[in-house]
Amino acid sequence: MSNNPSATDPALLAQSSSLNIFIDESILPQRNVKTSENVPPSLAEKTLFVLSVILIVLTLPFSLICCLKVLSEYERAVILRLGRRRPKPPGGPGVIFIVPCIDEVKVVDLRTTSFDLDRQEILTKDMVYNPQEAIEKLAMTTLRNVAGTQKLMDLLSSKEYLSNHIEGILYNSTEPWGVRVERVEIKEIFMPDQLKRALAVEQEAMREAKAKVAAAQGERDAVTTLKEAADIMETNPIALQLRYLQTLNSICNDMTRSYVFPFPVDIVKKMMK
Repeated sequence: MSNNPSATDPALLAQSSSLNIFIDESILPQRNVKTSENVPPSLAEKTLFVLSVILIVLTLPFSLICCLKVLSEYERAVILRLGRRRPKPPGGPGVIFIVPCIDEVKVVDLRTTSFDLDRQEILTKDMVYNPQEAIEKLAMTTLRNVAGTQKLMDLLSSKEYLSNHIEGILYNSTEPWGVRVERVEIKEIFMPDQLKRALAVEQEAMREAKAKVAAAQGERDAVTTLKEAADIMETNPIALQLRYLQTLNSICNDMTRSYVFPFPVDIVKKMMK
């Protein structure tokens, strides 16, 4: 006989084989959207529920047609009561009871479904059935991508650089196809008429601004020169007389009938006194 009491006592065996399991809710996956099935119903919801039940009882047995719904083995029903999901698990399969006035049923199909796709034309990297068309499309795409990264003035002035850049991209892309791109040249860049008019207006405005700046600089230089000449004439009165005679000589001709003589201002002031 065995002296171990746990080998013969069923109660001890059951006690020793029992296992306590604790589930930590913090490690369970959280829902992305918070639901309100655990929120107690409000007074208005309770009132609507009671009125709906009374209406079902008063219209028995005809109300059973709307209250009972049969679900197949592969279907489950999520019941939304007044827009809220009920705390009970999804119903089905079989017969479920709903309140027609306030319950909305969403039936979910658990079957694995399959669908057919239309035929698609694909082009693998090792099979190019029309290399010329493929290269033309690749060249157009590359031209758009490269030109889109440049400014307008750079695009107009660096066509050779852009051509070499596009040639390098096409060469690296078409070499696995067995096609070699020898030369790429951007011959001309066309601009829409509206853009041409806008650029013309901008250039005209820039020219006018430069002309005004040049005129202002000329006026400043003239004033500076006149100031220097006046300073020189102030130190030597004979220079002022020579300048006066030179001015008379320049304005006199055969058709001149008017002569201008300077009159000293000091004499006028003495006469007025």
